[in-house]
Amino acid sequence: MSVSEVRPIRLGLVGIGKIARDQHLPALAADGRFELVATASRHATLDGVTGYPDIATMIAGGHDLDAVSLCTPPDGRYEQAVTAIDAGLHVMLEKPPAATLTEIAALAERASAKGVVLFTTWHSREAAGVEPAKAWLHGKQILAVRITWKEDIRRWHPGQEWILAAGGFGVFDPGINALSIATKILPDPMLLKSAWMEVPEGRASPLAAALEMRSGDARVDIMFDFLQTGPQTWDIEIDTDVGMLRLGMGGSILQLPGGEEQKAPDREYPRLYARFAELVARGESDVDIRPLQIVADAFMMAERRVTEPFAF
Repeated sequence: MSVSEVRPIRLGLVGIGKIARDQHLPALAADGRFELVATASRHATLDGVTGYPDIATMIAGGHDLDAVSLCTPPDGRYEQAVTAIDAGLHVMLEKPPAATLTEIAALAERASAKGVVLFTTWHSREAAGVEPAKAWLHGKQILAVRITWKEDIRRWHPGQEWILAAGGFGVFDPGINALSIATKILPDPMLLKSAWMEVPEGRASPLAAALEMRSGDARVDIMFDFLQTGPQTWDIEIDTDVGMLRLGMGGSILQLPGGEEQKAPDREYPRLYARFAELVARGESDVDIRPLQIVADAFMMAERRVTEPFAF
């Protein structure tokens, strides 16, 4: 479906949870290229916007939609995306883009056949320090990489039982943000050598995990933890032949060897929607599955350690 240059992209938002309210809604409200005309959610509505219980009834609601943005958990998102693609709508996917690699590959093929845009978003790649870090690393020798991603599940995912269920990703839900940055800025592919993960008794997805990887000749050590209280840690340190680069606070802080910390305001989701608008205007998809591939490798290869039960 083509979108006229003289009117905004008429968008339906699917899922009105924490990420939608914290990030998607403010970004949409600030971008005149979009008009939020409908929502779909089983449990929530927005004042002033027509709401529906599911995506099918939203699409059938007569809103002349151009696109949808899916903010639901990854398990079940495939069926929602298929419904939108088959209706001729452009689709933006919150991360992780799908529950499995097979699902996202099938969606990419379906979108291409239908002639609509599919956009797999990785919001942490839009953090202020990521592009400058990638540019600075160009041509330098990477000696070692350390990634530490530790946050409090009860703070960021209160009561969200799905995140520890099968297909919920567990600690890899935030950890995939780190993987999205690393796959963006490192010049060589990241290959998994070994891993372990700690899964609470009665749950399917981990609360902690560690990965040993290689990127070219450099060792990459990764630690993910979902039980960090107090200050949260989202850091990437890269040793090079001319000193250490550090990305802190999820990529929003960049520190180069011998320099002061560089920090800029959070513009991750506004940049994602700007990118989506550009893709729609050009009729081009953007599907990058590298971070999801690493997670799939980890689930396949990791030694699993069962820990005590966990309750929110």
